[in-house]
Amino acid sequence: MNTIGRREFLSRLSLATAALAVPPHPFRFPATRQDYVEVEIAHGRIRGLRADGVAVFKGIPYAGRVSGDRRFRRPAVLEPWTGVRDALQLGPPAIQAPRENEPAPSEDCLFLNIWTPAADGRRRPVMFYNHGGGFVIGSGGSAWQDGTNLARNFDVVVVETNHRLGLLGYLYLDELAGPEYAGSGNMGLLDIAAGLAWVHENIGVFGGDPTNVMIWGESGGGAKTSCLYAMPEAAPYFNKASIESGPGVRMSTREMAARTTTMVLEELGLAPTEWRKLLDVPAAELLRIQSQIPGVPPDRGRRTASDTDAPPPSGFGPVVDGVALPTHPFDPTAPAVSRSKPLMVGWNEDEYMFFAWERRDSSFVDLDFASLTSRLEPQYGADASTIVETYRRAMPAASASEIFVAVSSIAMMGLGSIEIAERKAAQGGAPAYLYNFGYKSEVTLPGTDYPLGTPHAMDIGFKFNNEVPGSGPGFFSGGRPDRFVASRKMAELWTTFARTGRPAAVDVPDWPPYDLARRPTMRIDAQCEVIDDRFAKELAMWRSIGRL
Repeated sequence: MNTIGRREFLSRLSLATAALAVPPHPFRFPATRQDYVEVEIAHGRIRGLRADGVAVFKGIPYAGRVSGDRRFRRPAVLEPWTGVRDALQLGPPAIQAPRENEPAPSEDCLFLNIWTPAADGRRRPVMFYNHGGGFVIGSGGSAWQDGTNLARNFDVVVVETNHRLGLLGYLYLDELAGPEYAGSGNMGLLDIAAGLAWVHENIGVFGGDPTNVMIWGESGGGAKTSCLYAMPEAAPYFNKASIESGPGVRMSTREMAARTTTMVLEELGLAPTEWRKLLDVPAAELLRIQSQIPGVPPDRGRRTASDTDAPPPSGFGPVVDGVALPTHPFDPTAPAVSRSKPLMVGWNEDEYMFFAWERRDSSFVDLDFASLTSRLEPQYGADASTIVETYRRAMPAASASEIFVAVSSIAMMGLGSIEIAERKAAQGGAPAYLYNFGYKSEVTLPGTDYPLGTPHAMDIGFKFNNEVPGSGPGFFSGGRPDRFVASRKMAELWTTFARTGRPAAVDVPDWPPYDLARRPTMRIDAQCEVIDDRFAKELAMWRSIGRL
């Protein structure tokens, strides 16, 4: 078994910068007359806008202040208001670099957005989305995940939150600061749980069913969803989940998180007994310190002696503290608290291509088979030759570059996704459904003629049904009209799962639950197909070298 060191932190995933690097999606929706919509929620009346057949409420506070003396603690009580509060603009995202077309980031960031066909008291399925960006950037207001088309075309209610991120959301102080700071290493997740509780109390007036809530998310949002699936505080408020290109199998241990806290205090010149001075450090300075520590990949890998004997820093992300997050999400088993909740999990076939695009790295394009093994050795050591030999047998027509992308993509997101599906199936409770998203874009990596294929994050526009006629060419997805077909099918699979707990769509084959004999996987494209025991040769190899 291998530990994840600094090199692998940086090379496997750039989730700390991923969401920020992606430009806004060029949506085009028809301009129509807008009407105000008012509803009464627990803390007062709010006013949103209805346009194009969807009522949208933005910037609704779901919990109170988290700045000042509430830093690293549970939010202050949200005070009611009088009159009608406008819910017409996005609320500020968590502390991070400024985001295009969004308010300035703020410590006080606990706001959510809702898209609904009508605030009519009906009981529609609720799709509660957790945004990507690792655990350090992103927001519930990203244009890529606009919920308008899902709400209008599939009669669902979409909810997205802002929540604390990075150092302010995940600095572990439980061992230094006393009971008021219990759960400090998981405040970002506990904010999301508070958002789920708010939905349970209020979503009925927005036309949503508080007893039929699906949590879902991509990349860092998939890892957040993995953790919520294992959290007792979130458990009462959702009944199904989807983990997309962000398999959170393991999270940081207390020992690892404590080491990160020590690094922060040392950077500020503070002794452990002076931890309270953290409350007075400007947020901008904390953001600077945060940037010096590698981000947390969704799947931290397996336990080794070094986890306890010489714990490395963990970055800023969830902590298995034994209370808020009692166990690793899917290690050694699927969480008992969600045994009865159906689960979808999967990844994109060419995940690596996003990270190549983000880093402007085209060096893999020139690989030949003589250099491929050397390129993989820093990450896989002596196993690199076994990996190359296996993939050359399994993909005899593939180039060295194509094998490099296949290996890198499944290692990033696929192995953890399969591990989750296997452990959920072995649990014998509600079903798990495994997928691969495979629609191929013709867009090429800048400076090359190498196609992006199905890169990380491209699924967002598809599953939100934002790849529609009139939306213009997609930044990653390209301009072929068959992308509209793939988007419609993917969105219908997800919304049907939200409604019934079983994914299905018109002109899509029956999607059987994952099991340990047949191992069925739904490959999602303009033409979808179920493939049994996909990547069997490759997975046998990954198991043999202890990576799965």
